[in-house]
Amino acid sequence: MSARVLLIDDSRFLRTALEKTLTAKGFEVRVAGDGEEGLRLAQEEKFDLILLDLFLPKLTGYEVLKRLKDNPETDTIPVLVLSGVAKPKEMEELMNIGAVHCLRKETLELAAIVASAESCLLRQPTYA
Repeated sequence: MSARVLLIDDSRFLRTALEKTLTAKGFEVRVAGDGEEGLRLAQEEKFDLILLDLFLPKLTGYEVLKRLKDNPETDTIPVLVLSGVAKPKEMEELMNIGAVHCLRKETLELAAIVASAESCLLRQPTYA
């Protein structure tokens, strides 16, 4: 799969591990360590999918998601939320804002994140 993915997460360990795993699966991956950088990259480049942590420095994942979905240039990019603490009600709220899926970090393996990313991409057209 040759899709462009933006990974926004402040955990250097998770960013590195996911970037390597996704790249090995054929994804082109860009990474951002905070919400402001992630939002800037999403607005400057074309991505097929965004993997978004909720608790980020400078701009929270909630705010990034809201701004992405309020911007006509980024509102169609599917956003897969990765959260360490989101409860079912919060996950429902994120889905209402525009996330296509929410995954809890502590119960995940890298393979599960990749499988969810692939599933999200199969439902969306990719950029040429």
